[in-house]
Amino acid sequence: MKHSFDVAAAPGHLIRRAHQISVAVFNTHLAAADVTPVQFAILNALMDSPGVDQTTLATRVAFDPATSGSVIGRLESKGWVARRSDDVDRRRKLLVLTPEGQQALTGMLSAVAAVQAEILSPLSAPEQLQFMHLLSLLVSRHEAA
Repeated sequence: MKHSFDVAAAPGHLIRRAHQISVAVFNTHLAAADVTPVQFAILNALMDSPGVDQTTLATRVAFDPATSGSVIGRLESKGWVARRSDDVDRRRKLLVLTPEGQQALTGMLSAVAAVQAEILSPLSAPEQLQFMHLLSLLVSRHEAA
């Protein structure tokens, strides 16, 4: 007799469900900011590394470089990101936060911190530390492979 695969217990399924929960919590807390998790990650990376090129930025936020162009375009249309020509290679475009983008990002930070706390809230403090440690190991070891 054949038994079906227990999808509900599969790591991939559980990671997908955790991601869905994470995005839903993010969207609830940041609905007024009209920003997605990927847009926030890009804004945050630009705050840390102003003047980075699109490919490097996509790598820093672990996002597909081809798709990142449309996300950056949406951030540009909001007036939060600007492209500047590289002084050395005029064809190369560097990305910076505009003052409006810096202000928007600063306004999001406390809500994003609340998102992180809510995502982990079903776990006890020691479980949260253990979960984050194991999740970090999982990601870093896959990236190193």
